[in-house]
Amino acid sequence: MAADLGLALVVRARRAVVGGAERAVAVGVRDGRVAAVAAYDELEAPDVVVLADDEVLLPGLVDTHVHVNEPGRTEWEGFATATRAAAAGGVTTIVDMPLNCIPATTTVAALEEKRAVAHDQVHVDVGFWGGAVPDNLGDLAPLHDAGVLGFKCFLLESGVEEFPPLDPSQLSAAMTETARLGALMIVHAEDGALVTDARGTTYDDFLASRPPAAEQRAIDLVVATARRTGSRAHVVHLSAADAMPSREGVDLTVETCPHYLALAAEEVPDGATQFKCCPPIRPAANRDRLWAALAAGDIDFVVSDHSPCTAALKRGDFGEAWGGIASLQLSLPVVWTAARQRGHTLADVVRWMATAPARRVELVGKGEIAVGRDADLCVLAPDETFRVDASALQHKNAVSPYDGRTLTGTVRQTWLRGAPIDLAAAPRGRLLRRGA
Repeated sequence: MAADLGLALVVRARRAVVGGAERAVAVGVRDGRVAAVAAYDELEAPDVVVLADDEVLLPGLVDTHVHVNEPGRTEWEGFATATRAAAAGGVTTIVDMPLNCIPATTTVAALEEKRAVAHDQVHVDVGFWGGAVPDNLGDLAPLHDAGVLGFKCFLLESGVEEFPPLDPSQLSAAMTETARLGALMIVHAEDGALVTDARGTTYDDFLASRPPAAEQRAIDLVVATARRTGSRAHVVHLSAADAMPSREGVDLTVETCPHYLALAAEEVPDGATQFKCCPPIRPAANRDRLWAALAAGDIDFVVSDHSPCTAALKRGDFGEAWGGIASLQLSLPVVWTAARQRGHTLADVVRWMATAPARRVELVGKGEIAVGRDADLCVLAPDETFRVDASALQHKNAVSPYDGRTLTGTVRQTWLRGAPIDLAAAPRGRLLRRGA
């Protein structure tokens, strides 16, 4: 059978997440893609890799919410360090956000500049979001034709002047255009009228400055606009369980993030700006409701919202510090540590962090161990614990709310298209276009 298939590689795993369940498999690889999935002893090839008994084979994770920040703010991160961190964390595909870089990805020229910078640096595969801002309605179709995976907009100030927010009429115009294009509009949904300035070192004051009602009102606007225009829509980084949207009559999905599932407001010390993100980490009771929504399918998937910056920008009080959490390398163990404590399985984690995001953004070769998909794989030791040392992470800046925490689940190896990723070797990731 192996000779007929012409397999170059077989990976045998006593435990693997395939087809939404965990079982023993042999995965046959040819030309960088999965060519066969069979019983453990069924396939042969010139190269056979056997996983250890304490390891589980997962598909490479797909993180559709990553701020790489290059070009323009490469001191915050950059394609080399971001994709190294992704590979170290079992993530084989990221989708880069259109803001925090300069220029913002709101024109084809800016997209091509970003692709040129990224081209020889990426250790994993990278796709790109386009941006929707007040003055670029005419740029959406060209960006769509150039292969962006969809469009990102804000409904309040983004924190960087190059990426202004849309007002309700501008959102309607942009979503009318994305409906015409068949494109996905992803939205940072907070209502700026309900957000106040928070100064000082007290986390409770910062939390109060961005209430759940700000998310609820903005998400209601997104739903109403999607219903009226027929646009596909996606709500990014939901933090407030009270803001869970109604989906009746709309093509709408929702994501949340590891920090909302693993951290709680009660645990954030005053002055600990490494925990600052927008929308904020909310109380433990809210966290419990997010987990319930994830289990029920009301939240569709989990992505990092990796939003790093320099250590200097995290200094000061909660009003001054940059609002973002760097977690790309740690997303899998953070989620798995919390998920297993709540009775969830690795199959659940794979659905939330690989399969569902890949499907929503139409990355047809990603997110599953299945015939025809890219042989992107993650080898996880799910019972092995480690203590986070922020200075040892691949991220450019050693700032993390998880520093010193003990997490469960060690990524021992990450494979891209049938070969282990070697961070000491030349990068071999690809730049993806819509439909890849």
